[in-house]
Amino acid sequence: MSSDYVIIGGGVVGLSVAWGLLRRGLRVTVLDGDDGSFRASRGNFGLVWVQSKGMNQPRYAQWSQTSAAAWGDFAAELGEATGQNLGLEQKGGYDFHFSEESLQATVEKYEALKDKLDGDYPFEVLGHNALRKEEPHIGASVVGAILHHQDGHANPLRLLQALAADVRRMGGRVLTGKTVTDLAKPDGFRVTCADGTVVEAGKLVLSAGLGAAQLGPKLGFKAPVRPQRGQVLITEKLPKIINRPSLIARQVDEGGIQIGATNEEVGLDDGVTQPGLSGLAAEAIAAYPVLGRAQLVRSWGALRVLSPDGLPIYEESAEMPGAYLVTCHSGITLAAAHARFLPDWLEGATDAPDLEVFGEARFS
Repeated sequence: MSSDYVIIGGGVVGLSVAWGLLRRGLRVTVLDGDDGSFRASRGNFGLVWVQSKGMNQPRYAQWSQTSAAAWGDFAAELGEATGQNLGLEQKGGYDFHFSEESLQATVEKYEALKDKLDGDYPFEVLGHNALRKEEPHIGASVVGAILHHQDGHANPLRLLQALAADVRRMGGRVLTGKTVTDLAKPDGFRVTCADGTVVEAGKLVLSAGLGAAQLGPKLGFKAPVRPQRGQVLITEKLPKIINRPSLIARQVDEGGIQIGATNEEVGLDDGVTQPGLSGLAAEAIAAYPVLGRAQLVRSWGALRVLSPDGLPIYEESAEMPGAYLVTCHSGITLAAAHARFLPDWLEGATDAPDLEVFGEARFS
């Protein structure tokens, strides 16, 4: 099988890139793993989130803002093509604080970032009384919140389904259950899988999440990614309780409330633990006491894909030109940018985004 691009990794990141390349008339083959693979795309929190990102690298804040601004048109186009409602809401999101000291310290950091972004960082600070007008069920222990107006959330599983469906509709091949065993570049790229499948392509994108740590060095990348576990709780479907999402809880379009998430350095362990889930529940009840009466219906653990500094990695291989590493831990937030703008970078377009700060040179 021959393609213009072979993309290793069929999660939200890989499929977003594939979707964007197909819209440009390119031929794309996506190689996806089996059901035993660690899949961040099937266990994430679903936020389209700007605030707190890029505190030490303003370019990351800008890149997140670019993607958040493009999400509306991206969701509309994808929804119209597939009939999927992605559940996108972008009415802002909260960073809750349980002490005045914590709130003030964070506001100072946001003000500093806002200055670096020439004022383009729309947030406001809500004291408890102002917050209660927006969120009547907020708990008394929440002293205030930062409301960032570029934030929102979507349904991540519907996004994944819609991307896979539309990639196929546009003529892309999505091959599932594939384990890549060999990578070579005699002329173009030749990718061999454990079951004997061979795909040849002019260019290659490695977006295999945690799998990049193993495959990256074969293509000349450092690929210094590591897993970080996040545990999540889901409640029964409830009447409207939460108007805007936060990092503590969000009410999904189907009515359930998603509570999360932990940040645990436990290696390749995506299990759930009683202490982890209890901690999430306690924080959620502190924020929204009404949740103390909610029934829990399920929980899960999933592994984030993190670089050493938490930023995305976009790099073309010096050893094998035409091979690209694309990895991040904010695949939902950045889906629109990966679909709309990253293909210009891959194709070397004159108006391609400047992604130099996200290269691997920063790990030298």
